[in-house]
Amino acid sequence: MAAGDESGKNRPHGVEWEKTRAKSAGPPDREVRFEIAGRALGEARRRNREGGSVVESSEIVGDEGAGCPILVEGKRDVIALRKLGFTGKIEKVNRGWNMPRLVAYLYEKYGTRNPIDGREAIILLMDWDRTGGRIQRDLTNRLESLDVKVDCSTRKEIARCLKPEGRTVEGLAAHASELKVFIDEHDFDGAGEEE
Repeated sequence: MAAGDESGKNRPHGVEWEKTRAKSAGPPDREVRFEIAGRALGEARRRNREGGSVVESSEIVGDEGAGCPILVEGKRDVIALRKLGFTGKIEKVNRGWNMPRLVAYLYEKYGTRNPIDGREAIILLMDWDRTGGRIQRDLTNRLESLDVKVDCSTRKEIARCLKPEGRTVEGLAAHASELKVFIDEHDFDGAGEEE
């Protein structure tokens, strides 16, 4: 090792750096990133679809969904999800209510667990910018303090994979044709559904 190189500052990043980058920022290949995001969105679309009945296991059979609502920031986010084939309930944060009133409404309407699959009662899908992150944390903390289970993993996967393409849910609409291919692979019963 040359003098001054003892700290390792001059070494190339190597394999460890690439693994760390892939874990935090998603894989560099666009198609792989879209496939991972499509898997997360396909699972969310399947759970969002109406039609299931209360069962003992957490598995949803066939095309029956769990009727799990998705909470987004505004009406453009709703439009983007409809373009991706989401047909179930989509609630908006921006409806002129303060946060305590919104949380009380969600708690009263959807309860603490999804009655059909026993999993999270609500999927939170805020934008993956700074404001969206703040709203996501605030809502998660408030809902979990009432013992409401919330799904934050969908947002986490999408943000990790699609950050280069944009930082908003409404921005997904621009990539709807590419994403729907992968979403339909993971939610084949919802393929072709669009409002």
